[in-house]
Amino acid sequence: MEYKNNKKRPARGRAASDRAYSQPRLTAECDECVVSGRNAVKELLSGGRDIEKIFIQTGEREGSINQLIGIASERKIQIREVDRRKLDELSGGARHQGIVAIASERNYSTVDDILAYAEERGEKPLIVMLDGVEDPHNLGAIIRSAECSGAHGVIIPKRRAVGLTTTVAKASAGAVEHMRVAKVTNLSSTVEELKERGLWFYCADMGGDEYFKSDMTSGAVIVLGSEGFGVSRLVKEKCDFTVSIPLYGCVDSLNVSCAAAVILTEAARQRNK
Repeated sequence: MEYKNNKKRPARGRAASDRAYSQPRLTAECDECVVSGRNAVKELLSGGRDIEKIFIQTGEREGSINQLIGIASERKIQIREVDRRKLDELSGGARHQGIVAIASERNYSTVDDILAYAEERGEKPLIVMLDGVEDPHNLGAIIRSAECSGAHGVIIPKRRAVGLTTTVAKASAGAVEHMRVAKVTNLSSTVEELKERGLWFYCADMGGDEYFKSDMTSGAVIVLGSEGFGVSRLVKEKCDFTVSIPLYGCVDSLNVSCAAAVILTEAARQRNK
């Protein structure tokens, strides 16, 4: 289904290096979603649950480990080699036999699922796209804001970003159970595909128009970047508009989850006048 209107897409604007929000770059693994040991990981791979990534001990490339790596590769699951101390830390001291898997808190949806949900509700899509958010508390808070704002889904990349971990679920205060989250291989390609289907992209970054002056009543995708680097240049250049949040204090940036809440609340206001 397409969501066309009479807007003309603006020329691709400048790729500003400033960001609308900032926070130290963090990486966090999962907690209760850890599965340790060869047999346990084999059972996880044979089930239907989505897997964020698999860690194997450096040098462990023989026997049943090879079989598990092969299955994971076929499913395009990220595999990382780490030292034994990292595996000990991830497994909480449990016997891991050189392999630990991080399972998703819940299974992912697809981008088509998100669009179908908007159509089912008779609404123009409102979607959040996150370019490299790594802090699970931020992702959880964004999912919560998206759900409260009536958004239809959240899109995240497969690599260099946090997935649906238990910490994310807790930080979302239950909103993750009501929000469709899609994980895609290439954000830039996804932008192009959704633009062809009539959606408009709003990149949150410094140097753009004040966010409340932008018309977000059509099919809209709000794009927010990572805590440390903002939206990547390739994704930013593909967006139709750049929107900024005016700030009046001494600090010149907002946390990404706060920025998401502000912009999504305005999008919801416009759509529910």
